[in-house]
Amino acid sequence: MTTTLTPTSPTGTVDARPNRQRWERPALAALLLGTLIAYLINLSANGWANDFYAAAVQAGSQSWEAFFFGSSDAANSITVDKPPASLWVMELSVRLFGLNSWSMLVPQVLLGVASVALLWATVRRSFGPAAGLIAGTVLAVTPVAVLMFRFNNPDALLVLLMIAAAWAMTRAVADGRWRWLLLTGAFIGFGFLAKQLQVLLVVPPLALMYLIAGPPKLGKRIAQLCAAGAAMVAGAGWWISAVELWPSDSRPWIGGSQHNSIIELTLGYNGLGRLNGNETGSVGPGGELPAGGNGMWGSTGITRMFEPAQGGQIAWLIPAALVALVIGLALRGRAPRTDPRRAALILWGGWLLVTGLVFSFMAGIFHQYYTVALAPAVAALVGIGAVQIWGSRDRLWVRCAGAVAIALTTATAWMLLSRSASFQPWLRWAILVAGVIATVAFVFPLARKQSVIVALAAAFIGLAGPIAYSVDTLASAHSGAIPSAGPSSGGMRGLGGPGMRPGGDGGWPGADGSATTGARNGAPSAGGTPPDGAQTGIPSDGATPGAQAGMPSDGGVPSQNGAAAGGSAQGANGGEQRMGGAGGLLGGSRPSDQIVTLLESNGSDYTWVAAAVGSNSAAGYQLATELPVMPIGGFNGSDPSPTLEQFQQYVADGKIHYFVAGGRGGPGGNSESTSSAITAWVTANYSATTVDGVTLYDLTQPKS
Repeated sequence: MTTTLTPTSPTGTVDARPNRQRWERPALAALLLGTLIAYLINLSANGWANDFYAAAVQAGSQSWEAFFFGSSDAANSITVDKPPASLWVMELSVRLFGLNSWSMLVPQVLLGVASVALLWATVRRSFGPAAGLIAGTVLAVTPVAVLMFRFNNPDALLVLLMIAAAWAMTRAVADGRWRWLLLTGAFIGFGFLAKQLQVLLVVPPLALMYLIAGPPKLGKRIAQLCAAGAAMVAGAGWWISAVELWPSDSRPWIGGSQHNSIIELTLGYNGLGRLNGNETGSVGPGGELPAGGNGMWGSTGITRMFEPAQGGQIAWLIPAALVALVIGLALRGRAPRTDPRRAALILWGGWLLVTGLVFSFMAGIFHQYYTVALAPAVAALVGIGAVQIWGSRDRLWVRCAGAVAIALTTATAWMLLSRSASFQPWLRWAILVAGVIATVAFVFPLARKQSVIVALAAAFIGLAGPIAYSVDTLASAHSGAIPSAGPSSGGMRGLGGPGMRPGGDGGWPGADGSATTGARNGAPSAGGTPPDGAQTGIPSDGATPGAQAGMPSDGGVPSQNGAAAGGSAQGANGGEQRMGGAGGLLGGSRPSDQIVTLLESNGSDYTWVAAAVGSNSAAGYQLATELPVMPIGGFNGSDPSPTLEQFQQYVADGKIHYFVAGGRGGPGGNSESTSSAITAWVTANYSATTVDGVTLYDLTQPKS
């Protein structure tokens, strides 16, 4: 038998306004309220989250110039290596409520709740409230979404704007009005200001959706898509143009670029370099992958999303989503060209395929949390598929396809949970038993009551694993540049810094993409102040990241006994002893109270209270003092900013008080890099003093 969920309009779209079912609003309210409460639980454990962005938020809350450009410091020496849109939301909150963990991360939580609501509205418009509710629920409990909607990386805003573009294009397919096309382009353009070219991954499915299913004639559809493209360019171009036309000597250096250009950053380090691996200024060698497709960022290939590093983040329902796509397209086979349901399948299916394939084969920098961009498409297709299969379960082929989806979901959950066998060991067996029974039962025509029981079993099979991983994520602290959701699963979780929760299996990745070891990391308290005892994520075998990626071994890198230079050491009793961490490539510095007091003394008399090589080395000092700290060389320490001559002039003019040793130099430890030249000049001309394990140079006191 078939069921009709909601009335449809004459064009075939589900009517989103009249005749709402009585359960719809309470169910939506419960979903959104539950999501909000869950995401706020233990939020302060994440502290500053990613120190790199947290420092920029602090800077933008103090300086409107830093706000506009996305500067790392309020004195505007250099920007972060992304456009600033995601920072703006947090910076406005910090301006209102002061600098602390909650004022910075609560806006990210609200972006997550808004994403769930907008996905519900978008899927509901084409497939009804049940599909929308399922899609919203799946997105809310996807582990990587739970992680990133509580973190200060740009991905939260990026995902919301991608969903917003899908919502606007869905409206455009319904009535063909120009305004929806223009709004779609504007959302994509603003998404560019969150994370540059990644937002363009949804452009092909959006364009294909309207080109096939838009109501007007073909010529007008093409013209409208061109208008949407113009709106997209305008949405991002106003800021790009302002930055490019602004005199370079009166604005901060564009972080991540080698020639102070946002265009270079867009097309290079954050653009084509991510695809082919040729990333000038990156943290390691780029270029072609070695034989077998294994590189610094893990193996590439069609199964990449199911590997240990990514699998627990996103893979749980990818097979079910793909089966749902095939079923949905088959059911809409003879529908009119403008059929909105087929159009929705083109959109979400194209989103999943294009983004998934790009992530699977890109040879450049790839982190597991990038997979949050897949979560809306997976969630939408699962919601659509559940409703389509339920409504057409009287057909044998649909029941068989549904059984295949259940079986694949069961197998995926078993595989993912087996990688962390000590985590809820009963769960994989419960899913396996339920999966076998549900797979067999679904093939047969059942009475409604029995069908409901099988459907509930299918929901358990699909959601139990993600929910368990999400609960673990909520209960754990996450910080650093490369966070990861859920328990340890044998994949890469960190990269030479505290980019994981305590107890994670972080470390520098090997050639197969696996992590070398685990390391613990302290999280800041509710007020945003890091506690004593933070330990950077470092390989326990004493090897430094430089051993694999040619990184310099100074600053925050362990010696043979596991103690980090300028970091922290672990005592024999397992406790961590404070040493005033200087930070590292991917982990922020953790200054002691004595160092903070030293920096704050007459700190306002200087443009920069200190300078350190690498943004993360500088970030902790800046967050602790709330005074500008110059990040020499930007994130990787490899940007030629400032030059040696500029730095010498700043010192001569009395603008910098201290130089903090132990930060990260450029890739490969290049002795000819700007940061290395500055370090050599400082050490040759100023005397060193050690405070709580950190080496400082007072730049107002040259050697005699």
